[in-house]
Amino acid sequence: MPLLLGVNIDHIATLRQARYAADLSSPNAEPCPVLAGHDAVAGGADSLTIHIRGDRRHMQDADAFRIRSELTVPLNLEMAVTEEMLGIALRLKPEFVCLVPENRQEITTEGGLDVLGGLRKIHDVVARLRDAGIRVSVFIDPELRQVDASIEVGADMIELHTGAFANATGVAEKMELDRLTVAATHAHPSLQVNAGHGINFTNISQILTIPYLAELNIGHSIIARATRVGLTVAVREMKEAMTHYLA
Repeated sequence: MPLLLGVNIDHIATLRQARYAADLSSPNAEPCPVLAGHDAVAGGADSLTIHIRGDRRHMQDADAFRIRSELTVPLNLEMAVTEEMLGIALRLKPEFVCLVPENRQEITTEGGLDVLGGLRKIHDVVARLRDAGIRVSVFIDPELRQVDASIEVGADMIELHTGAFANATGVAEKMELDRLTVAATHAHPSLQVNAGHGINFTNISQILTIPYLAELNIGHSIIARATRVGLTVAVREMKEAMTHYLA
């Protein structure tokens, strides 16, 4: 199976909100996340990732439902483990949900979800999502105890947090890559293994050395590249870089 690419288009909404958060009904409220979704799919995106945050700092509920209705590629909803977000997910019915931590002070999601620490609550949310026919992933740091907890709560997938690797240099970079490799190998018999956060056009070659990966979720670097070449081309370039993966 080829390595799949999920494109996170939250940053498109972030740019729109910078000017039009108070007037989303304005005909000038751009850029449009829905149109960005179409552009990403034209470039070869295998799925689209969006994150409706509790503070609605970028994606709005209406964005999510328009994307769901207008685009036919699988939709991956990142969400905090809250009743509010569970209700939205059960109405939206994305193909996938990825449970993530959420801190109001962060710029973007930083660090993995503590599945072990929230075992009972996460188990309940996973069960309710799966009962609705939604496959569930949990966004975790590459720690074996979190992998095991992810299995225990009934998740279908994990998304390994690659941010520590992306921010590391020298010996630390090699250590973080080794942690990702060990975690992916440990998870593989029981869980689909995805990865995301901080993956870019430079470090993608090292990410491709991690075994058993099924999908990468990439946002910031693709959107940044899109400011120079357009989103469709940027997605196409990342897809091309990923063709060298040997599972």
